[in-house]
Amino acid sequence: MSNRLFVKGGRVVTPEGVEEADVFVENGRIAAIEPDAAERNALPGDRIVEAEGEWVLPGLVDIHCDAIEKEIEPRPNTLFPADMAFLQFERKLAGHGITTMFHSLSLGVGLSLRGEHLVADLIGRIAEWRKERAMIRHRVHLRYEVSHLTGFPLAERCIEQGLIDYLSFMDHAPGIGQYKRPGSFERYVMKNQGVALAEVHGIVAELQERRARVDWSKLAALAAKAKKNGIAVASHDDDSPEQVDRSRRLGAEIAEFPLNLETADYAARQGLGVCVGAPNVVRGGSHDLNLKALDAVRAGAADILCSDYHPASLLQAVFVLHREGIPLERAVAMASLHPARALGRQNDIGSLEPGKRADLIVVKEVRGCPLASRTVVGGTLVMETRDYADYDEASC
Repeated sequence: MSNRLFVKGGRVVTPEGVEEADVFVENGRIAAIEPDAAERNALPGDRIVEAEGEWVLPGLVDIHCDAIEKEIEPRPNTLFPADMAFLQFERKLAGHGITTMFHSLSLGVGLSLRGEHLVADLIGRIAEWRKERAMIRHRVHLRYEVSHLTGFPLAERCIEQGLIDYLSFMDHAPGIGQYKRPGSFERYVMKNQGVALAEVHGIVAELQERRARVDWSKLAALAAKAKKNGIAVASHDDDSPEQVDRSRRLGAEIAEFPLNLETADYAARQGLGVCVGAPNVVRGGSHDLNLKALDAVRAGAADILCSDYHPASLLQAVFVLHREGIPLERAVAMASLHPARALGRQNDIGSLEPGKRADLIVVKEVRGCPLASRTVVGGTLVMETRDYADYDEASC
């Protein structure tokens, strides 16, 4: 079987712009991007993917998405087999155009319904799964709740054993971050854990006691160990320039979901990558009434998109930004090259350039909605869809 593939006649989005060209793939990497490459170079047995009239984008790189947790535990204390959930979920991700996924796994108590043992098990399983076979590139983003004191040894062990690829620090508590508004933390806990207000008071008191015992120097040492092992470090929900400075002292290089434009702009000016949620872009605002992602993008205060909790939003958000006047190559880079660069993977993935791994998607628009019709990972066509065009109601 030939190890060569041509994606023919599409509108190819490169870091420099959009051009009508063929993408020539050989041995899993992009060999050339040029007009009529297939006509001049294709040999019998080569795979030809027709993309005329469609967009050809780099595969999307999603650095923050916790949807795998919901696939395994869609309702509180309702678990499905991890193998089944994972294998079905990666098919969805390929269909959404995501070719590299940093599965965001929460290590914390109080706000998370996922137990520490389940997190450890899932991290180990992902390491095993990606050695055996995969449709896309699977990586692990460990979200460490700083007040989860008993979880520190697990976080440290995961770093030392090379089990994670990205580390972020979370600090969920009343009066800070997304819970800065009075009562918002209590309402969240009541809704998500099904407890009464009296019980919430106990949860808050216990949380504050643990937060008072957080050793920030240990966390900085943990971040330093992560960075020494090539693992990027991020903050989460910074709500002020002062909070950004604290995050930087901890070693953060990426600011995820800053709560307001002032904070996002400050983080960007300090050289941090600033990540905003694709669902925020698609829906037109934050579900928590915080920073509107589009405002940050327009202000140059955000350069990374992630799907957060809704993988289908990532590709959609790219085209929403384009419709809002953002050049397509810039919008695409926010979901591919920029996250890859922030995590130190830009030399291998994240853009359509000769020499890079051939991770790409062919995208068509249906009623204004971009859909991945073909997904290629490492030169392998892992997903292809066709429309049932001849719909006949009488035959259904």
